[in-house]
Amino acid sequence: MGKKSVYADNAATTRISQSVLDAMMPYLTEQFGNPSGVYSTGRRAKRAIETARQKAALALGCEPSEIYFTSGGTESDNWALTGTYRALAPEGKKRIISTVIEHPAVLNTLEYLKTQGADIVLLPVKGNGRIDPEELKKAVTPDTALVSVMAANNETGVIQPVEEISRICAEHEVLFHTDAVQAVPHMHFELSYSGISMLSLSGHKLHAPKGTGILYIKNGISVPQILFGGAQENGLRPGTENVASIAGLGRALEDLFPDHENRNARISALRDRLAEGLLKNEGVIMNGDRENMLPGHCSISVKNADGEKLLLMLDLKGICASAGSACTSGDSEPSHVLKAMGVKPDYLNGSVRFTIDEYNDEEDIDYITETFSEILKKAAR
Repeated sequence: MGKKSVYADNAATTRISQSVLDAMMPYLTEQFGNPSGVYSTGRRAKRAIETARQKAALALGCEPSEIYFTSGGTESDNWALTGTYRALAPEGKKRIISTVIEHPAVLNTLEYLKTQGADIVLLPVKGNGRIDPEELKKAVTPDTALVSVMAANNETGVIQPVEEISRICAEHEVLFHTDAVQAVPHMHFELSYSGISMLSLSGHKLHAPKGTGILYIKNGISVPQILFGGAQENGLRPGTENVASIAGLGRALEDLFPDHENRNARISALRDRLAEGLLKNEGVIMNGDRENMLPGHCSISVKNADGEKLLLMLDLKGICASAGSACTSGDSEPSHVLKAMGVKPDYLNGSVRFTIDEYNDEEDIDYITETFSEILKKAAR
């Protein structure tokens, strides 16, 4: 079997699509004006931003006035958590409820807020990677400012019970933020009809460029700015706008949903083929709830294996995968997500995450499974 190149780490980042690149190019070349300028080039740049805002709102089922462009998921998460805490802490609402499996963008922000006096409660997850909504109900108190639970986990792809969480928050009149960075490419949100108060997304997970994202803030909710400068983004997110990337993000969101169900079905079928091939190997388990999982995620663990060595061996065969979150690669500690799920110690260090999308095909999947089996055989010698 000859070496080929297979990219299977789409949860870490995705390639920019041709349609997105085409949408960006005018604003990287002749239409380079500052959107705050009163001259025609600046006005065209401003129109590009507002067109992207309308496309994003249409894709997410909300109003354009509820879309705020940011530098990505990390900034959006920081803004949602820190801004909300600063707004509500003076009223005595200092509790923030989240989960033990959140992305570092949330967990590390919560660590910071703890130093500012926040009461942080991290809910556990069951062995399938999902929280128990009853635990959330018990944790909500009159001084709760915010509940922040990711829509789907970046390592396992496990989807959380977002609708039930929304209902609980509505019943207790508590704001609900969801980190939907992994979820948005695959889950269709109708935010105007949901109980979600704030939602974070990142462009580079859905074939838009790195360095761009969105924080959705439901109309009527006041979330103070955490950056200070000019009056961009309705005075709440200063800084000269990244026009080309914003135009690309709008186009990427526009491209997602016309064929959403068929796209997900095709990716899911490829993922199932991948899982079936990988699980044929002795000592391999799949992590997470297969019934509540994003279509492209396949997180496995190999008994008594070193995940980093497996990744290097895959790379030598031209296969790109990861051990978990791209934001924690190089960390010698086992995955905090898999530990929270109760994955057995002899499987913890042997985790590998494959994440596929519409650019993959059956030939890619078969190459991964055949190569992985060969690698495991060599490792067993």
